[in-house]
Amino acid sequence: MNRRHLMTGAIAGLAASTLPAAAQAAGIPVGAIEILTGPAAAYGIAIKAGLELALDTINQKGILGGQKIALTVEDSAGDKNQAINAARKLIGRDKAVLIIGPTLSNEMFAVGPVTNERKVPTIGTSTTATGITEIGPYIFRTSLPESDVVPVTFKKAQARGVKTVALMYANDDAFSKSGFDVMKAAAEKLGLKILTIETFGSKDTDFSAQLTKVKGLKPDAVTISALVEPVSGVLLQARQLGFGKETLFIGGNGSNSPKLGDIAGAAADGMIVGSPWFIAKPDPLNTAFVAAFKAKYNKDPDQFAAQAYDCMFIAAAAIERAGAADSEKITAALAKTSYTGVMGPFAFTAGRDPASSEGVVVLEMKGGKFGIAS
Repeated sequence: MNRRHLMTGAIAGLAASTLPAAAQAAGIPVGAIEILTGPAAAYGIAIKAGLELALDTINQKGILGGQKIALTVEDSAGDKNQAINAARKLIGRDKAVLIIGPTLSNEMFAVGPVTNERKVPTIGTSTTATGITEIGPYIFRTSLPESDVVPVTFKKAQARGVKTVALMYANDDAFSKSGFDVMKAAAEKLGLKILTIETFGSKDTDFSAQLTKVKGLKPDAVTISALVEPVSGVLLQARQLGFGKETLFIGGNGSNSPKLGDIAGAAADGMIVGSPWFIAKPDPLNTAFVAAFKAKYNKDPDQFAAQAYDCMFIAAAAIERAGAADSEKITAALAKTSYTGVMGPFAFTAGRDPASSEGVVVLEMKGGKFGIAS
């Protein structure tokens, strides 16, 4: 595979690490905190796969004089306290010079203050809520915030004739609430009439009261901000209550997972979501990535795997540019890292967010899989 894009001007010279000889032999310690078990494991498992696929290439050549990156992945199980303990272990015991993750914005709001205080650069690959990078100067993210993606989706809905909307969201987690706030703002900016706002818990299984009310109002579209499991539940029950194709369902980043089709099946058909990546993106780097992912894991990658794949290369580029496995130097180097990967050209803003929202596409679920929305 052609890896000229591995580091855009970053891996030019080989520098010596400041780690002790024993640590160098073991590899440059990098940690990741992801959800590998529990209801939201689909996200974390995809991220872990993307990180490890990237390492296959990075460690063939090595960085900082041929050293390998030693990645330790901790399971948070979606629990904030477990995520905090994982961060403390990675920093204290494993001496991680950089941490990737955690998976969800809720977890980052808990973990970020811990890693920021310890001055360990931390990169979120899937944390899209408002305020993530405001946690502190050591917190970065490579995932586009929903404030960049949702408006594109809503414009597509408006172009289809949507004039009235009902907003639904899980009110017990920061990610879903932040997504709702973005959806509400996008609807208002486009002049869409909000007929009602309905809430539910992320572990709820009965949405009949909310959906019955929404159905009676006959909105052109229903938006849902939540993780994929409750979104699937809402869609399944909506179809049972008689919601047809005349009602457009709009999801946020939590809906952008193959698991939506796996759980909801035909009930998810017609739902649209915005995404910074699509598997069929006609780009040589993306084509090579998809092929390599399928060869290694015998399944298709998703957005979360793609974002993680690029993030590992971005992290390796920063370590190489820093010239040492030193957290402070890596933090400074991250801010200057530019990279072109499967997600397209990438650089950080001064606020440590992605610098560009170009390339956002609107996807539509059909037959259990996402395709480009017409």
